[in-house]
Amino acid sequence: MRINHNIAALNTSRQLNAGSDSAAKNMEKLSSGLRINRAGDDAAGLAISEKMRSQIRGLDMASKNAQDGISLIQTSEGALNETHSILQRMSELATQAANDTNTDSDRSELQKEMDQLASEVTRISTDTEFNTKKLLDGTAQNLTFQIGANEGQTMSLSINKMDSESLKVGTTYTVSGDQNTLTATDGSTATWADADDATNKPAGYYDAGGKVIASEKLAADSKVTKGIDISSSAKAASSALTTIKTAIDTVSSERAKLGAVQNRLEHTINNLGTSSENLTSAESRIRDVDMASEMMEYTKNNILTQASQAMLAQANQ
Repeated sequence: MRINHNIAALNTSRQLNAGSDSAAKNMEKLSSGLRINRAGDDAAGLAISEKMRSQIRGLDMASKNAQDGISLIQTSEGALNETHSILQRMSELATQAANDTNTDSDRSELQKEMDQLASEVTRISTDTEFNTKKLLDGTAQNLTFQIGANEGQTMSLSINKMDSESLKVGTTYTVSGDQNTLTATDGSTATWADADDATNKPAGYYDAGGKVIASEKLAADSKVTKGIDISSSAKAASSALTTIKTAIDTVSSERAKLGAVQNRLEHTINNLGTSSENLTSAESRIRDVDMASEMMEYTKNNILTQASQAMLAQANQ
């Protein structure tokens, strides 16, 4: 019989401490819902889980990026929709002006609206923006959307300039030396005979090769028409229809391109959502606790702890 050491009590105390520690860990896992709360719980599992979490967050942000890209495209497409409406109205005006029942005065009145519509096309081009970024003024080139969680997972988009000059429904002129040169919408040029009077009509129109394709007499009270000219004659108005049709086709092509990119981004978002869901499921299997199994372990350890407490009291008697 030994009296200095109570071996039974020591053994029971060790079992009690082990049971209490296990029950405490079980309680921590049950309360947090996680099987891995610290690296000591599962070092390899923690490393894998953290990599998956990083990938999941990257995929979720990529999905938001794609949604922002769709918003940008919708802003551009909405503006081009209005440009389309304007061009359709311009086509109506040109068709009306091409009818010989109209007088020169009638066509002049129609020209006023045509000029305003051309100015509005340019205003839409210069003022349309998303998050302060201009979209239709020609500066939206090689826009990059990060649509993946890793480097290089991007797509690009360029939006063409959509002002009246680019669509060939407006004109600009520049002064060169002692003459004024008008760059016309169809690529021809017009030269004034008298640079001191910028209100005079051009003396002649020339194609890109320098060949005279039209000539006009100068008059002190004549004006240079900005945009498509439907005021001079029914023939000019009829010719304007072809130019406007080309502009409509150009805008249609740009809208179709934007629509195709939007559809791609929508499919990208769907794919990113599926990938994020699958990775989340995989990460859950690694890191989340099995509540039923853990509750069973907790109950077992709790019973062992209570039994150890009772036996320790018995051993100390």
